[in-house]
Amino acid sequence: VQLVESGGGLAQPGGSLGLSCAASGFNFRSYDMAWFRQAPGKEREFVAAVRKYGGATYYADSVKGRFTISRDNNKSTLSLQMNNLKPEDTAVYYCTAASSTITSTIGRAGSYTNWGQGTQVTVSS
Repeated sequence: VQLVESGGGLAQPGGSLGLSCAASGFNFRSYDMAWFRQAPGKEREFVAAVRKYGGATYYADSVKGRFTISRDNNKSTLSLQMNNLKPEDTAVYYCTAASSTITSTIGRAGSYTNWGQGTQVTVSS
């Protein structure tokens, strides 16, 4: 299993960035996928998730209405479009996969078994 994130960088407050995660080594379309993030000195926190086969999506309250998660099962790619970025969005963003999750634990890092190396997002003027 390999997950490789890309697209991070520096953005100004109110700006936008798009993240991508290229997946390989497993049947991508049959896995639930998610994005987490971790800021310095803080625990890893849930950002967004999308069910297998392009199903339901879930968002942390802090990003709802600003971020959009999507997946392309034909290209084995997970994406995160981030709009109206805020300084508190600064973190390393991780792509992660799980063969199956339940709604009550979809936002828990322990529900996921495979992780990418992360990509840095910095929001600053």
